[in-house]
Amino acid sequence: MHASFNERERTAALWLGWWRTGVTRLLLLWEHPAWAALLAMLAYGLIAARRGSVVRLTKYPYFNYLADAFLHGQLYLRLRPELTRDLSLFDGQLYLYWPPFPAVVLMPFVALFGIRMSDVLATLALGGLNVALVALLLRRAVERKVIAVSPLQRALLVLFFALGTVHATLAPYGMVWFVGQLVGFACVACAYLAALSLRRVPAFLLAGVGIGAALLTRNHLALAGLWPAWYLLYEHRSDGWRRLGHYVAVGIAPVVLAVLLLAAYNWLRFGSPFDNGLAYHRMADIFVRDYQRYGAFSLHYLRTNLFYQFVAYPLPFRPNSTYGGSLFLLSPAFFGAVWAVVRASRLISTWVLATTVLLVAIPILLLMGTGWVQWGPRYTLDYTVPLLLLTAIGIRRWPLWLLCVLTAVSIIHYIVGALYLGKFVM
Repeated sequence: MHASFNERERTAALWLGWWRTGVTRLLLLWEHPAWAALLAMLAYGLIAARRGSVVRLTKYPYFNYLADAFLHGQLYLRLRPELTRDLSLFDGQLYLYWPPFPAVVLMPFVALFGIRMSDVLATLALGGLNVALVALLLRRAVERKVIAVSPLQRALLVLFFALGTVHATLAPYGMVWFVGQLVGFACVACAYLAALSLRRVPAFLLAGVGIGAALLTRNHLALAGLWPAWYLLYEHRSDGWRRLGHYVAVGIAPVVLAVLLLAAYNWLRFGSPFDNGLAYHRMADIFVRDYQRYGAFSLHYLRTNLFYQFVAYPLPFRPNSTYGGSLFLLSPAFFGAVWAVVRASRLISTWVLATTVLLVAIPILLLMGTGWVQWGPRYTLDYTVPLLLLTAIGIRRWPLWLLCVLTAVSIIHYIVGALYLGKFVM
């Protein structure tokens, strides 16, 4: 009888070992960029399919229309969309006030498939690309000793980003707002990846190209270039002042070119390099009074934005659930970033990352509107690249079970939220 008990114990231990090994292997798929992209796209596709075909066109595919305009040699929309919410009406023509780079990205696809190319399919692809970039970025950050985390910790961070942050609510649903943010994230991630993967002129040049493209997608994303600029200068500090000056000139050139292109784009449309058409856009009625009184950016909006980005908790569902939600309560794994700042106070890289997050956050916190309609604080995606690196620094010595629990809580929040959001955005 005693032998039988020992045999059952060994069998249970064996099954437990197999189970742990299997779960670990499945999790480690998220550490591999290609697998992470495929798994993320599958998850986003299933969420999107709850609201209809994944190859459908939403009511707000405005970058498709701008890409079509560019292909026909004009800056205003050649064709009129079904709806014109948030478009700028100027001299009888419709324009986009958002910077144009996402439309440039879509131009080859619109040329091949036409203006009715699915913007949902576009965001699914962009979402998968972003997840792959995060997996690759974390690998390079480990190789360059910017962070020190195991492959399993990296896999959990990639899984957390893919399904436990606001990214999970943008990738399934197309629409102009979400396309712009996903493209902007990709540009910033590419800039950081170039800084971590390359050396000398190629590193400075491609990091500058990434930040320049980010500026041409969402202007304030240029501020995300602080950390890669610092990192490249630090890594090349022994190359001498003359070479360093040359590298800096090479890195700044694409950003300066982006500024000039944007100024020319605005001037050709509205007669001023500083006029992006925001004053003419067809905003929702609830914003009109505030815009007329305070403008697009003001300290007046700070209190509301702080609340909906860092305090509000959208559960249980209620009318203001789509106004936003706390970055840390909905994605508690991001508490690792706070821990990094508290525990790594002597590491310059940590403070530069934290400063980068703050710089990108400032315009967001002063912006009219919270990002509604949304689940969670979608504008925080703009500084998620440096925030993820901070999180990786902070969770280095955390027990694995804690990171697993916080990742699971984050995923539950955002899967529920993404499905709920689908009722409002489609």
